[in-house]
Amino acid sequence: MSVSENWMPDKSSGIPLYQQIKDYIRYKISNGHWAIGTRIPTQREFARMFDVNRSTIVTAIDELIAEGLLEGKTKGGTIVKNNTWSLLSKTPPPDWLSYVRSGTHQPNFSTVQQINRYEFEPEIIRLGTGELSPELFPKKMMDLVTGSFSKSVKSLGYEEPKGSYELRREVSSYLNTLGINASPSQILIVSGALQALHLISVGILYKGSTILTENPSYIYSINVFQSAGMKLYGIPMDEESIQINKIIRCRRQTNAAILYAIPSFQNPTGVCMKDERRKKLLGICEDERLPIIEDDAYRELYIDKEAPRPLKSMDNKDLVLFLGSMSKSLCPGLRIGWVVGQEAVIERLADIKMQTDYGSSSLSQRAAAEWLSSGLYFDHLVRIRKELKIRRDIALDILNQYFSDIAEWKKPEGGFYIWLCLKKPLSLQKLFNNCLKKGILINPGNVYQHMSNQHIRISYSYASHEDLKHGLVVLSQAIRELY
Repeated sequence: MSVSENWMPDKSSGIPLYQQIKDYIRYKISNGHWAIGTRIPTQREFARMFDVNRSTIVTAIDELIAEGLLEGKTKGGTIVKNNTWSLLSKTPPPDWLSYVRSGTHQPNFSTVQQINRYEFEPEIIRLGTGELSPELFPKKMMDLVTGSFSKSVKSLGYEEPKGSYELRREVSSYLNTLGINASPSQILIVSGALQALHLISVGILYKGSTILTENPSYIYSINVFQSAGMKLYGIPMDEESIQINKIIRCRRQTNAAILYAIPSFQNPTGVCMKDERRKKLLGICEDERLPIIEDDAYRELYIDKEAPRPLKSMDNKDLVLFLGSMSKSLCPGLRIGWVVGQEAVIERLADIKMQTDYGSSSLSQRAAAEWLSSGLYFDHLVRIRKELKIRRDIALDILNQYFSDIAEWKKPEGGFYIWLCLKKPLSLQKLFNNCLKKGILINPGNVYQHMSNQHIRISYSYASHEDLKHGLVVLSQAIRELY
């Protein structure tokens, strides 16, 4: 049997569907794709993948269990018990699952893995995706940008350890407009803010360090710090952002090494820290000699009014490591961001980056430099802000119509997100599963705040206008079904 990556059973074939699916599973096992101990997709997932009745899947799996290839476990799902490769070979194959379990990088939470998988199903409505809609991709501008810089490209070799000097010079000029005085030598080009966090965790923090962060926070949905041996300690938020009066006690209680924060249109709450609180936060961290990682990925996505100045613009003590990115404001696939900081720190991070990937894409760096130098990036931002306002207002209108009796929320002044707070707790896992059945993908709040059973992160940036309306109405129905 030959199986392509996107294999589907042939419903016009004379071979029963259950037999085709059984052969597919047997193929995956016998060719070593699914090693002994692998948990295969659930019956529901299989039925969804292959667009068949669940009973068809049950028949196929039951026969494979009877043949000794699979084993059904009450809580652990169905796992591979044996394979023809190991039965036919005199020397058993490597136990690849033991290698997988031995890896030092922690796996994503199962819900996050499901979100990452279902986001690529074309028919699903994505109510939690934190990126701009494909409808907003600036194709005409991108054609101008690529056409312009491609004429001058003589090679696409590796760039300097800190990244393309041309791009760093343009980023330096851009940062100047935000009140940040940073020379190109103080800037490191990275493949997005996530890589910056990884470099920081392995480059300047000792193993076992405690990192203070907002609670809730995007950082809880990834394991970049934990996999590097760091600990996270959440400081509660209020309507204006992190509660700065608790920083000193938390710092001294945990001996924290650094504070990670998203002051502008925070992920997942959408809150924007006011100017006065930014000054107080910086003052407290200066007194405590507590460095700050300022993640500024959403700054340019303001809707009602421009965000206050970055912390870095008020930093006279080289206290702040500033992270910027084009992933949210332009397109995530460009994979271009930057770290701004004290030169010795940037040198250290650049050295580690060269050891891991030998520099970000030269092509992307040239494109990013052209976006900035041509002024097209700033023209694009004007359009995006207008579009985000339309989408935010659509979301707020639907929420007012269908959620006023079951949830509360704050109107975001920018960014992508509305932090929906349900008036009564419920099982977010059941809600997640029920929404999937209805063709809706949500980001439950417990991804960003442990033990949360009342929050959902709503993104108005990705789904089309009609999908956004329909998806929110269906979500309200799914919530009511669980009450």
